[in-house]
Amino acid sequence: MMDEDRIISKRDIIFIMILLIALSLVILIIHFNKRTGYYVTLSADGDVIETFSLDDDMEYRFETEAGFNVIVIEDGQVYVREADCRDKICVNHSRISNVGETIICLPHKLVIEITE
Repeated sequence: MMDEDRIISKRDIIFIMILLIALSLVILIIHFNKRTGYYVTLSADGDVIETFSLDDDMEYRFETEAGFNVIVIEDGQVYVREADCRDKICVNHSRISNVGETIICLPHKLVIEITE
């Protein structure tokens, strides 16, 4: 009768321990599986202008006769902080960090792409 009155049984404790171990493993895998080796490739008119590591936080100012874009790499993501184009689609685009994602500024013929 006494075993039935327990609030938490041995089975419950074992189940909770297994869940905690599994959760810890998932967190460790995510932590050590960082996106290293990815690059930010800047192209204009189809020509590659610059390539930067996605791991290095930095700022780059792209300028042409048509205008400028300020590109920021920060915390493994890239975005356009500032541009003098009319529509500002590149500035309003969300940050990118995965291979194949792009930000495009049509007025300046600029393509920002994440590559391996």
